[in-house]
Amino acid sequence: MDTEPDPDVVPRLDPALRRFAAARSDLSPEALDGVRRSLNERRHDAAGRTDTTGVDISEFRVPVDGDRSVAVRIYRGGPSPSPVLIYCHAGAFVLGNLDTDHRQCVEWARRASCAVISVDYRLAPEHPYPAALTDAAAVLDWAWTAAPELGVDRGRLAVGGSSAGAALAAGLAQRSAGGTLPPLVFTLLHQPVLDDRPTASKAEFVTTPGFDGIAAAAMWRHYLGGAAPTCAAVPGRNNGLLDLASTLITCSELDPLRDEAMEYARRLMQAGVRTDLHVFGGTCHGFDSLHADWEVSGTLFTLQSDALRRAFGESSCLQIVVIVSRWC
Repeated sequence: MDTEPDPDVVPRLDPALRRFAAARSDLSPEALDGVRRSLNERRHDAAGRTDTTGVDISEFRVPVDGDRSVAVRIYRGGPSPSPVLIYCHAGAFVLGNLDTDHRQCVEWARRASCAVISVDYRLAPEHPYPAALTDAAAVLDWAWTAAPELGVDRGRLAVGGSSAGAALAAGLAQRSAGGTLPPLVFTLLHQPVLDDRPTASKAEFVTTPGFDGIAAAAMWRHYLGGAAPTCAAVPGRNNGLLDLASTLITCSELDPLRDEAMEYARRLMQAGVRTDLHVFGGTCHGFDSLHADWEVSGTLFTLQSDALRRAFGESSCLQIVVIVSRWC
């Protein structure tokens, strides 16, 4: 949806992004079907134009429970057995599919010489918490169990996500540290959704391009489905951050989610977790999708891929995890 640009934000946007200044995310129930169709069409077209040279792409269905399964798309950018990133796409918990972050998955697979398994998790409000996290956890378990058949190295297993997908990735990382999911060597969080509570950036960026404070509030209503927020559903509410895998957090200056990303990074560092934080000045939420060919988007892809390479290179054998009891 397009609306009047925020006059306070437009001068702060990088000139390369100002043509997107009127773009807004309308997550109201009456608009959701139309927003989904529009986004899916745009991302499908963009996926069809993506250069996939050097990356082998295939699709599978992973059993979750009973007769149900979840679709995944596997990008292979290196020889077997390759390190692997389990990835959850953006979309405010209510939008998106395997095409949403197709370009990003191709970039990581090629630049980091790894496999990327993108998860087509169930969407709210039809499927509120814990449906999406259940799907992502099932794919992580599957990648661990089926590693020899998949040609991936279970000793170099990472999770990642963008926006709401980063909330799922953070939840997986927390459960891994708690011993209920396979061990991880790395977590990649881009413009992460981490906390439902108010922040200064949510109050400041009420009408920003890409995503705004109004959409952030609607997103959590859809995802929680009327239930009270808990530390199991909201990563930022979890106080047990010890022993998490090393983490890269990237975020945007002009984003309502900025402050929760920075606060989560601070808390990870306080817990002794190796954490890298990069704030991209002059950018708005989703800039790497709005303008994927922009040099700053390329810088982001390089930063993320280099971090993956380092994490995978430092972890050539299975980690031994000491499980301790933790609480919220």
